[in-house]
Amino acid sequence: MKNVPSSEECIALLKKTGCSDDVIKHCIAVRDVAVKIAKRTNADIKLVEAGALLHDIGRSKTHGINHAVEGAKIAKQIGLSDEIVNIIERHIGAGIPAEEAKKLGLPVKDYLPITLEEKIVCHADNLVEGDKRQKIEYELERALQKGFKNYALRLVILHKELSEICGIDLNKI
Repeated sequence: MKNVPSSEECIALLKKTGCSDDVIKHCIAVRDVAVKIAKRTNADIKLVEAGALLHDIGRSKTHGINHAVEGAKIAKQIGLSDEIVNIIERHIGAGIPAEEAKKLGLPVKDYLPITLEEKIVCHADNLVEGDKRQKIEYELERALQKGFKNYALRLVILHKELSEICGIDLNKI
């Protein structure tokens, strides 16, 4: 794996690419939650930290669902590792399968988190609204109100999976 950028380097990259202060605050909040989760697992904490800080780098170009695809492109262009590129690309929702990606206008492929680090960053993002920590029920209610039943189901499954790995309900972390 290529070197993992430090927190300072990640924040500098967010600024350099044009992310707003609000996006940067959000990324820092997601990093804080992700690291708390990662410390209860055998995940690569430095990778989780960098991936969480950079997960929304694509918001420098767009705030649409395709910010993950744009972010992955930016990460590749600046030479970040495949591990970080994948964290960025697969953080949307609780993962998006290819058939849903097509309906959303994304390039047709799976955007489902695979590695533990990808799952941690993806879910930490689901537990943060703006720069505030939220319980899973908050995001679940939002998903259901918007009619995103499949997303809500994936959200619950991911929450349970990571809670089991951590040995504690992530709402309590």
